[in-house]
Amino acid sequence: MKNKAIIGMLLLAGTVSVVFYACKKSFLSRNPIGQLGDADVNTKKGVEELLIGAYAVLDGNYNGFNWQASCTNWVYGSMAGGDAHKGSNAGDQADINPIERYESQPTNDFYNVKWKAVYDGVARANNVLKALALADVSDEDRTRIRGEARFLRGFYHLEAKKMWNNIPYVDETIDYVAGNYKVANTDDAWPKIEADLKAAYDTLPNAMAQIGRANKWVAAAFLAKAYMYEKKYAEAKPLLEAIIASGVNPKGTKFALATHFPDNYNADTKNGPESIFAVQASVNDGGAGNNANPDQILNFPYSDAGAPGGCCGFFQPTQELVNSYRTNPTTGLPLLDGSYNTGANQVKSDQGVAAGAAFTPDAGPLDPRLDWTVGRRGIPYLDWGNHPGVSWIRDQSNGGPYSPKKNVYYKSQEKVLTDGSSWTNGLTAINYILIRYADVLLWAAECEVEIGSLEKAREYVNDVRTRAMKDTAAWVKRPDGSLAANYVINTYKTAWTVQADARKAVHFERKLELAMEGHRFFDLVRWGEASSAINAYIAYESGIMSLLRGARFVDPKNIYYPIPQRQIDLSATNGVSALKQNPDY
Repeated sequence: MKNKAIIGMLLLAGTVSVVFYACKKSFLSRNPIGQLGDADVNTKKGVEELLIGAYAVLDGNYNGFNWQASCTNWVYGSMAGGDAHKGSNAGDQADINPIERYESQPTNDFYNVKWKAVYDGVARANNVLKALALADVSDEDRTRIRGEARFLRGFYHLEAKKMWNNIPYVDETIDYVAGNYKVANTDDAWPKIEADLKAAYDTLPNAMAQIGRANKWVAAAFLAKAYMYEKKYAEAKPLLEAIIASGVNPKGTKFALATHFPDNYNADTKNGPESIFAVQASVNDGGAGNNANPDQILNFPYSDAGAPGGCCGFFQPTQELVNSYRTNPTTGLPLLDGSYNTGANQVKSDQGVAAGAAFTPDAGPLDPRLDWTVGRRGIPYLDWGNHPGVSWIRDQSNGGPYSPKKNVYYKSQEKVLTDGSSWTNGLTAINYILIRYADVLLWAAECEVEIGSLEKAREYVNDVRTRAMKDTAAWVKRPDGSLAANYVINTYKTAWTVQADARKAVHFERKLELAMEGHRFFDLVRWGEASSAINAYIAYESGIMSLLRGARFVDPKNIYYPIPQRQIDLSATNGVSALKQNPDY
């Protein structure tokens, strides 16, 4: 298994102090080495150690278990996009409540923790470049290390750009000792983010010797992602086509959709053909859970007995998301007219149904991806038996009746691919895939809709739907082998001739395929659909969940999150802040 180490790094007057947690079998594994002085850093070994430190922040946990900084963006991407409610009860992690209602303020500490994480990653990448300039390494190593460091710097800035838009771009010329680190956020960071990712794409090798490192194709995917956010479809299209034609996964084989959709979320089958770039996770390796994915530790059914994790009841899928998987019984296609939220099309739930009361799951036609994504009462929950409903829910009135599923381990993996050293078994070895091949196919479909061929876009979308349609071996089944629900799915058979209709189909396919993976809010923003889609979601969901009543998404204010007030204050010189707050906060 390929794992990662969590590394803390502090630059103080030219000395780098590096703290390691033990782990095994990966380029991100190193024995404790104490402190690195200048002489140690300016060697190949020293520079490589700094590079490991820059990778280590990918999970957002730069200083303990910071789910506020989660790379999965389960709060900022999925919950804020309507995929999920915060869940648990109203008082637990209460800073999330105003984020869910689009009422948060710059003083909300969730934003400050996220900001610190991404800019810690930026600082670590810059430290690599500084040390590399003085290090005695081969030309080949210098090119590779520079490419990896610039990729990581571009990645962390891209993560910040998605959140806040108006961000400072910080490069290796910033000297913290000299005091020129108070960088303004008035210049657009996109050109420099592009430059970092393009430099990585141009110089990194096609494949790396160790799983977890960025290669040429990883850089290509993130450069394409940046272009998609900028609506530079003409620039993104050839990159995506190159990845589809020639890209190789971490194991050196050609990218492809995983045969079984759930394999993307299984610690036993991670780093498969669909994984373009993933945050590597490891447990039971001597690291006391620090090498796992603690950003997801809260996101399990709430129960002390008989449930995975044993805590904490967060990240509960919404009824609106569940309804989205309703299909037309004849065509097997989604209900793109929005009628999935009306009448009998709404998926039957056990909201308000007592634990001991009889309940029969919905019998209507459903996309099978629903039960790979959402835990719902009466449906097998991996190998844990049927989801029992309210007994696994902390507070239905605050989170609804559903549980997350993509981040959950199998019962057979407990204490083997989970770490019980914390208060739960929710530290797992499940990777978080930052970009998977389905992402690339659906971005390529977007490009075709906007500047290319609607029929080519249909082909890409059908590739994704075909996997779900033909993957009958993985459709959720009961112990007797019968299907757990009425799964009806098909591809688009009729030619696409209207751009607006094709666009709607592509956008909806991303909602279905990538649900609960931290993308939805950011997709809606880059499409210019956030206000209409989120206010429609609020109007529907608030009829079920009182926690959303009176909430409203305000455009343009809520398009981006507020710059953390703490960071604005720290950027001040003689009372004038280098950082400017986003509009309307």
